[in-house]
Amino acid sequence: MMAIGFREYVGGDLFTEGYEYPEWVRNINILSIPFPADYFDLVICNHVLEHIPDDRAAMRELLRVLRPGRSAVLQVPISTSTHETHEDSSITSSAKREEVFGQFDHVRLYGKDYAQRLEDCGFVVSVHDTSRRFPGYGLNQSEMLYVGRKPVLSY
Repeated sequence: MMAIGFREYVGGDLFTEGYEYPEWVRNINILSIPFPADYFDLVICNHVLEHIPDDRAAMRELLRVLRPGRSAVLQVPISTSTHETHEDSSITSSAKREEVFGQFDHVRLYGKDYAQRLEDCGFVVSVHDTSRRFPGYGLNQSEMLYVGRKPVLSY
């Protein structure tokens, strides 16, 4: 990543027993990111929020560490046939989560209200159809690209 002009690249994951991580990946809890406010120019959070019980707290934490005017790619699986996100904290079994949310470790299935949820946490959201824009790259045609920008506050 340094070869393309980044001063610093931070890879993070919440370390889980049974998995091995490259030495450059840091153990980071998305609910308490160990960096100061306004630190990152770009955040990529790809298919993480559907695993987090308090996704809005995670969204606010991502916004906190993002510099004003900078962006975050915030991808999640979305059901385009539902208007509202479906979550039910009483569903705890892996089998039932897979049936209801599409995967054993998901705690919700986002609906068309996903952008609004991000906006409610402070992001300015834009949605891009990257598969149509870049047809030769094999991108998932049913997945839009959600980009949240941290607003620049003026007084």
